[in-house]
Amino acid sequence: MTAAADDVRDPSLPGRLLAVERDALIPLLRSRPDADFALPAAACPGWTVRDVLAHCSAALIRVVEGRFEKGVFSPESNDRDIADRAEWTHARVLDELERGMTEAGEVIAGRANGAWDAIAFGEWVHAGDVRDSLGESGAYTGAGRSDALSLLARVTRERGRPRLHADVDDVDAPLQLGARSGTRTPARFIGDSATLVRLYTGRAVDGASYELTGAAVEELNLYG
Repeated sequence: MTAAADDVRDPSLPGRLLAVERDALIPLLRSRPDADFALPAAACPGWTVRDVLAHCSAALIRVVEGRFEKGVFSPESNDRDIADRAEWTHARVLDELERGMTEAGEVIAGRANGAWDAIAFGEWVHAGDVRDSLGESGAYTGAGRSDALSLLARVTRERGRPRLHADVDDVDAPLQLGARSGTRTPARFIGDSATLVRLYTGRAVDGASYELTGAAVEELNLYG
């Protein structure tokens, strides 16, 4: 997959990723019983599935409405967004999330140099968190995987993570992630794409079969 190694930004990619995930996730969530929204989100300690969804919907609506005050996306800001939606029905949270996943892509596309592209990737990761918590298949993979991996490559470069050559079982071509240059020998990953995403986002990889050499897991974590 050469797109993950390409420095040319595709401004439509974040919106495309959000739309693909919207079309799969929203119908799934609307079919789940109310009790499922109270399940703990293992990837987000202290949050429930509903809390993750409320955070996601709030973040995307901030993008749509251009509301980025100081401290936005801090733990305190995230908690306030969740609390602001505490009295909402599950359906209302999902309505807002669907709107955000529909409208945010165009706004993100218009930001110079892809400044908000990482928000779309984070939303896709949280969708994986929700799937994982619900015991659904497709966590950190699915129809949006190729676009998500392309965004992952870009974000790891921008955040200066170590160079890494990834031979991914379920992707046709090797991926090049992290810094473009440097004297350090590139690290190497062998495994599946979901495990690669988990490593880069600080999610548990218990029981996964993979190899990582030349870098510590802590060095990869984008959110650590």
